Amino acid sequence: MSLAPRTNYRHGDLRQALLAAGLDMAREGGPDAVVLREATRRAGVSPNAAYRHFADRTELVQAVSDAARARVAAAIEAEWDAVPSTLSAADAAHAHLRAVGRGYLGFARDEPGLFRAAFTVPRGPEAAFDPAEAGPRDRTSFQLLATALDELVAVGALPRERRSGAELSAWSAVHGLAMLVLEGPLRNLDREVARAAGARLIDMVDRGL
Repeated sequence: MSLAPRTNYRHGDLRQALLAAGLDMAREGGPDAVVLREATRRAGVSPNAAYRHFADRTELVQAVSDAARARVAAAIEAEWDAVPSTLSAADAAHAHLRAVGRGYLGFARDEPGLFRAAFTVPRGPEAAFDPAEAGPRDRTSFQLLATALDELVAVGALPRERRSGAELSAWSAVHGLAMLVLEGPLRNLDREVARAAGARLIDMVDRGL
């Protein structure tokens, strides 16, 4: 059934409605499923109304990707917050690094469409620090990883001379497993087996840094 166009959106509401529709489409089928005309249909407005907020589909997909990355950061923060406050500084540093990995892999497992939207839409390295991709406490997933690594250096668990570039090594390892499970030869792996593989990989990264 077609939706009647709405004309009573307040300033900013329509952009958010279109973005929400884009996120729903990405959740259903990844970034390739995000279509600007369909977003306007779901928002209940005429197609021309979208162009006041998104010049074209590419801009909408980019906004969806940013929002998806922010949700990845929020998932990591949830794992981070679950680390007991009673741990020693050294144990907490290791636990925070592991929380980053668990949050990242957990999001890929639970929200595969949004994960693809977050990390298969081309972005430059500046995206790692983009406030649009930050979680509730204004840190991106990359910044959370960097914070955990800095904590490891501070407690003497990661030699300072090995700190440079450690984000890329850790991120590449965890992202590689996520994509192997989502789109590669491990895509039919049992969910619990994949979860166990993720835990072992995070352990390997923690010990190997």
